[in-house]
Amino acid sequence: MVSASNDSQTPPLVSLAAGGVAGGVEAFTSYPMEFAKTRVQLRQQKGIPTPRNPFRVVTHVYQTEGLRALYKGCAALVVGSIAKDGVRFLFFDQIKHAFADKETGTLSPGRNLLAGMTAGVVASITAVTPTERIKTALIDDARNEKRFRSGFHATRVIWHEHGILGLYRGFAGTTLKQASATAFRMGTYNILKDYEKTRNIEQNTLVNFANGSVAGIVTTLTTQPFDVIKTRSQSAQGASTAEAVKSVLIDYGIRGFWKGTTMRLGRTVFSGGILFTSYEAAVKIIEPLYSGVKHKVVEVV
Repeated sequence: MVSASNDSQTPPLVSLAAGGVAGGVEAFTSYPMEFAKTRVQLRQQKGIPTPRNPFRVVTHVYQTEGLRALYKGCAALVVGSIAKDGVRFLFFDQIKHAFADKETGTLSPGRNLLAGMTAGVVASITAVTPTERIKTALIDDARNEKRFRSGFHATRVIWHEHGILGLYRGFAGTTLKQASATAFRMGTYNILKDYEKTRNIEQNTLVNFANGSVAGIVTTLTTQPFDVIKTRSQSAQGASTAEAVKSVLIDYGIRGFWKGTTMRLGRTVFSGGILFTSYEAAVKIIEPLYSGVKHKVVEVV
C-alpha cells in the first residue's frame, strides 16, 4: 500500500489504526449486501427458493423480519473487520516497504500479490475466521432454530459445544479466501496506484474510490469459490471444508461455487471503494497526530 505520503513509509501504528477505522466503516455500511450474499450461499429451505437479486433478498427480509434482521451478525463482522483490516494494512504496508524498489518506491505485480497474500493469512489466523464463523452462524440460525440471542451468546454456545475448534470451523476455506482476496484486493489497488504514480495522476478521493472498486471486482471474480466454501463450513451446524465442497457440488454442481457472485460484486465494488478511500483519509488524519505525539514524547525524554 502506498502511503498517503507517497514515498515515505506509513508508521506501523498509523497503518494499524487507519486500517481498523477503514475496516469498521466498510463493514457497517455494506453489511446488508453481505447479509444477502450469505443467505444465498447457505442451503435453501425446502419449498422456499432464495432469489438471486440481492435487492429482493434485502427487501424481503426487511418486510418480513424488520431492519434489525438485516444487521444480524453485523457486530461480529464489524469487530472482525476492525481487527482484520488493521492487521492486513499493517502487514501489507510493512511488507510493501521492505520489498519496494528503493528508487521508485513501487513493487512488481508479483510482489504486490505476495505481500497481500501474506497479510491475508495473518489476518485469517488472528481475527477473520472466528468472527466470520459467528457472523455466518448468526445469519443461518436466524432463519432456522433462532437459539442465538447475540454474537456473544453464539460465541459462548459454540465454545461450550465444540471448544475453540468450533470457532475456527472453516479455517482452511477462510484462510484460502483471505490469502487470495487480500492478494488480489490490496495487490490490484497498489498496482493501479503505482501505475498512476508513474503517470503523475493525482491521488484524490475519486481516484482512490475507483481503484478500490476495480480491486473489488477482480477480487470477487477470482475468489468466489473460497467464499462459498467458507460460508457452508461456517453455518450454524458447521461442516468441514471437504463436507462443504461436497454439499455445494451435490446441491448446484460446479456453478454452485460462484453462488452469490452478483451479490458479492454489489458489495465489493461499493465496499472496495469505501475501504481504500477511508484508509487514505484516516492516514491523513492520524499520521500528523501520531507524529505530533511522538515529537512531544521525544522532547520530554
